[in-house]
Amino acid sequence: MAAPTEDPVRPKVLWLARWERRFHAWRERRARQRGQRPTVTPFPGYGGTDWVRVLGRVLIVPPRTPPSDGEYGGVRGWRSFVAVPVGFAQVSVDIGGVTHDVVADRGGVIDTVLPASLAPGWQTFMMSVEGGEPVETRVFVVGPDVRFGVVSDVDDTVMVTALPRPLLAAWNSFVVDEHARQPVAGMAVLLETLVRDRPGIPVVYLSTGAWNIAPTLMRFLRRHLYPPGATLLTDWGPTHDRWFRSGQLHKSENLRRLAAEFPDITWLLIGDDGQHDDEIYTRFASEHPGNVAAVAIRRLSPTEAVLAGGRTAVNDHTAASVPWVSASHGAGLLRRLREAGVVDS
Repeated sequence: MAAPTEDPVRPKVLWLARWERRFHAWRERRARQRGQRPTVTPFPGYGGTDWVRVLGRVLIVPPRTPPSDGEYGGVRGWRSFVAVPVGFAQVSVDIGGVTHDVVADRGGVIDTVLPASLAPGWQTFMMSVEGGEPVETRVFVVGPDVRFGVVSDVDDTVMVTALPRPLLAAWNSFVVDEHARQPVAGMAVLLETLVRDRPGIPVVYLSTGAWNIAPTLMRFLRRHLYPPGATLLTDWGPTHDRWFRSGQLHKSENLRRLAAEFPDITWLLIGDDGQHDDEIYTRFASEHPGNVAAVAIRRLSPTEAVLAGGRTAVNDHTAASVPWVSASHGAGLLRRLREAGVVDS
């Protein structure tokens, strides 16, 4: 279980990406002049018994009001977007007494693979930046005998968001109190059943959402009793060669990466018909037929489909080599997966 090597070629950077970097550098200077210092926001990662994929982001976070009930009262998404990302920050990662120095990307995101010797299951280690207070992060270590895993989309699959519509996406991300977000009926039970019946399997939440929403997402999953899992999000803004980041490319690349890192695991892929999950999963199943156990597509309700800008075309999978099921809620998907023999009855 070894992660692929990184491409050493550094492509030409789009001018808009350069402007974005200068803007964040200016914000960082102003924040430091006010006496604020960066910290690491950790995200759940994953790994094998001899390596881990470490995820997090270095930010200068504005002061917050004290929590009134154990969490920030009335948390709204916009608070996550006013933090200042610290590009190319030097981060120390301490795993089992061994310290590794890593560098965040230009958006402050830490996404790196480090050697480690850890037992299967959830493990913790520490991260710090600029000699600041260490913060604890977690990774799920996949045992060498594990042969099954779950990859689940987030928007309109586990959380009702109607995210594809730009105005509604902005409303959900910047305005709506996180306590007002609604879980998709039955999906927590579906995922929890999978984890209970197959102890030790990895769960990966793969979304086109921005890293900014990761803390909100993790609180949402915890509040609604979804099983914990690695969180793979993306970064908003331009890339070196695109005005906007491709959510489809983000999902496809991470699926291929999981197939390379865990060649012996077959994945249950869970998504919905409101975006491009069917297309992405179809392509991945064609490229890596030995790494797909089944595909479960949640059908949006008529109202959700309207808010999401319609449904994407779902291909005919009657001749597929793996079970391909669909339903409008988690209970229906669980029943069909049981009928297909993917989940124990």
